[in-house]
Amino acid sequence: MAAHIGRRLRKGAATTAVAAAAVAALSASQAPGATVDDQGRQSTGDATSAPDTAADDSATGNSPYYTDLPPLNSPNPSPSEGSGDAGDQRAGEAGIPATVLDAYKQAEATLREKKPGCNLPWQLLAAIGKVESGQARGGRVTADGTTVTPILGPQLDGNGFALIRDTDNGAYDGNRMYDQAVGPMQFIPSTWDWAGRDGNGDGRKDPNNIYDAALAAGHYLCRFDWDLSQQGDLRKAILSYNNSTDYLNTVLSWLEFYRRGTHEIPDGTGALPVDRSDDTARPGVTPSAPGTTPPARPGKPSGSRPSPSPAAPGNGGSPSTPPVTPPPTTPPTPTDTVHHLEDAGTGTLTAMAGHTFAERISARAETEAGKAVAKVRIRFTIVGDTDTTFAGGESVATVTTDASGVAVAPALQAGERTGAFAVQAAVAGRSVKGVPYKATVTERVADALALVGEKEPTCVAGGEFAEPVQVKATYRGEAAGRVAVTATLVRSADDPAENDEGPYFKDADGKAVRSLTGLKTDADGQLTLPKLYADDTAGTFLLRLTTAGGATLDVKLTVEPAATPSPDPDPAPSTDPAPSTDPSTEPSETPAS
Repeated sequence: MAAHIGRRLRKGAATTAVAAAAVAALSASQAPGATVDDQGRQSTGDATSAPDTAADDSATGNSPYYTDLPPLNSPNPSPSEGSGDAGDQRAGEAGIPATVLDAYKQAEATLREKKPGCNLPWQLLAAIGKVESGQARGGRVTADGTTVTPILGPQLDGNGFALIRDTDNGAYDGNRMYDQAVGPMQFIPSTWDWAGRDGNGDGRKDPNNIYDAALAAGHYLCRFDWDLSQQGDLRKAILSYNNSTDYLNTVLSWLEFYRRGTHEIPDGTGALPVDRSDDTARPGVTPSAPGTTPPARPGKPSGSRPSPSPAAPGNGGSPSTPPVTPPPTTPPTPTDTVHHLEDAGTGTLTAMAGHTFAERISARAETEAGKAVAKVRIRFTIVGDTDTTFAGGESVATVTTDASGVAVAPALQAGERTGAFAVQAAVAGRSVKGVPYKATVTERVADALALVGEKEPTCVAGGEFAEPVQVKATYRGEAAGRVAVTATLVRSADDPAENDEGPYFKDADGKAVRSLTGLKTDADGQLTLPKLYADDTAGTFLLRLTTAGGATLDVKLTVEPAATPSPDPDPAPSTDPAPSTDPSTEPSETPAS
């Protein structure tokens, strides 16, 4: 396997020392405790904090990784720095295969939209991809991002590695005895089962596809509401991926290197690392390259019968077969001793939509004799037609049992979908009796309604109310958002039947309606009703508002009579002339002839 490493880190204590030196050198221009984001901004954080993470609770199962470090100089040297091997090394290490680089940047863009508070830089995905698989073995991927051949870590059989028995029946890693880390981001099957994502839109979640794996890694690093622009959360996220301080320092060194500059290179031409963290885990065994079948353990046949050795001098020429040393006996792990799980006193699991469940699920791992088992990973999985999640937005959470054998799941966060669902507790890596928990999400409710404003609505018969009715719903004194409300114009306080006269609303066709359903308060618990109109009936009327939960409010509506014309008390004088009383003007009588 070609490598472009000028100075290769070896083993042991030197790993941590050199890694720390690399980080220090790459960060020399920063303020103490500061980290630089992809825009060159600095932020400070806790440079020494580390998460309280169980050793076997990680994305990779703490599988081996590449320990090669980047050059300490800038990945984009100036001409004054010279050329030759050192420059070629820097350029080679800073080059990321085109498809792999695109996958990292697409994952960053998706997480910027889905989880903006995480502040995931694509350079972190590149750093992890470098130490996990050498950027998908130098970018040996097809056009859709799938690796040319599967990338598999060694089987996690407890011999030099963690012990994780098969959890996927060989579906991802082809191994029905033990799990192996899979793909360019090296997910173990039990983690991929819930963390896997479809990053290239083909409808599949393939751990050997760089788009799928990069997006899954991004979601994994962004769980628990971590903000990766903060040094403390960044360290926690990296250590949750592989719980090793050496791993943390190696990833940080590549992160800072890539932040100083990278460039796109053709697929399949990336620099390949060679040193791995398991170089000395199995004496006498050469670590396998990514994607190759793990070598047999010392003393264990590799699949074919060993050839007889040549005749030794002085033994008469008879061939002899070297003795086969049986593999060492692996002591049972805590997980091996678990016989079943028991409910550890979980109460009723009920919460209103949009609220956090007050009760948390707890399970206890026990032996067949009922003895508690500590340090066992318990996987809690939400199943059913629900949008409820654990804190952090995931539907699966893995928690390690404490000294009393109990694992307490993260708090459940109810979504908007009401109804029943279940949470299944199971032992990671074992097929033993688990525990199902029933949970229910109820609709949002309010226990009080109040009119916004002090003026009671009024209008004139045949007109319309100038101001719409506004109300606010609360629950236990807090604003009750997205609560269903019904508005009905009732006959009286004692008669809830719908009125057939007086004020009314209008439907989409402009017809009068006196009852409205499907109304909901906003996030602040407020609701503004549609405009009200009045027919020709004057008087006092009631608008009754009710909510889920039983809150009721009667709003008085006053309709005043319309004004009518009044008779004129002083009519204007006539313009016709009055008849004359002057005798001289009277017509004379004509005697009858």
